[in-house]
Amino acid sequence: MIALLFPGQGAQQVGMGRDLAEAFPVAAETFAEADDALGYDLTRIAFEGPEEDLVRTDVCQPAILTMSVACLRVARDHGITGDLALGHSLGEFSALVACGAIGFAEAVRLVGERGAAMQAAGAARPGTMAAILGLSDVDAEDLCAEAGDVWPANYNCPGQVVASGSLEGIARLLTIADDRGIRATQLKVGGAFHSPLMAPAAERLAPALEAWDPCAPDPAFLSTTTARVEPADRMRGVLLDQLTSPVRFGQAVEAAVEMGARTFVEIGPGRVLSGLVKRISRDAVLHQVSDPRGLQGLAEVMA
Repeated sequence: MIALLFPGQGAQQVGMGRDLAEAFPVAAETFAEADDALGYDLTRIAFEGPEEDLVRTDVCQPAILTMSVACLRVARDHGITGDLALGHSLGEFSALVACGAIGFAEAVRLVGERGAAMQAAGAARPGTMAAILGLSDVDAEDLCAEAGDVWPANYNCPGQVVASGSLEGIARLLTIADDRGIRATQLKVGGAFHSPLMAPAAERLAPALEAWDPCAPDPAFLSTTTARVEPADRMRGVLLDQLTSPVRFGQAVEAAVEMGARTFVEIGPGRVLSGLVKRISRDAVLHQVSDPRGLQGLAEVMA
């Protein structure tokens, strides 16, 4: 069984997709479709930057989605398919495109609104995030509770939990961690994502999600919000809950392995998810598609 993985915010990098678009017309068409859906030149920002524009929450989210779908379409043209799809946070939208539950243009517009809503929520109530390394999930949860105004946001893999909270709360967490010799590092993000501080973003995004009519997923959609396979009638609620709930990527990968997944193909920019999967399941076979070279190697292996 093959599981397709789609990255989330933070995977962006200036220049992503340029070589793919030059080599494959379907990739160039995907970026052009995103430009039309959004009403601005996303392609130029992804290909040329500047970085300060690309890292903005309202820009990087549709950019990563577009890059991921461009990679997906090229991979499919080379005979690469999957039996289920999952994505890290924002990557769930890419996974839903892969499952046929939502069209790409509609997904880009939804993600553009999602990014704008999250950016506005972060500006109204400033917050940040910090990676906690080397602790069990329970100990990381206890550390968040002790700091106050901080919540677990990403259960990425054993020994890696990302916390999200107010600026003051994360500062307290980092101080406590430093005093106790716990490894914790503040992240460069635009808000306290996947925490109750994102409630205004969920409220803003709700009408757009309600207007979407999901199609039955094929292949299966494995949510990293619930760590379960989710049907079409639950998708709107899952994506709304996602904004204020933790990403359970580790648990979702474990569920995929229990379902029989042995090969994981990361589709989109970066290799972060592949590294996490290897720490979750040492027997997993990993591949990555983000450029023509990686695609060619994978096509040869899977031929």
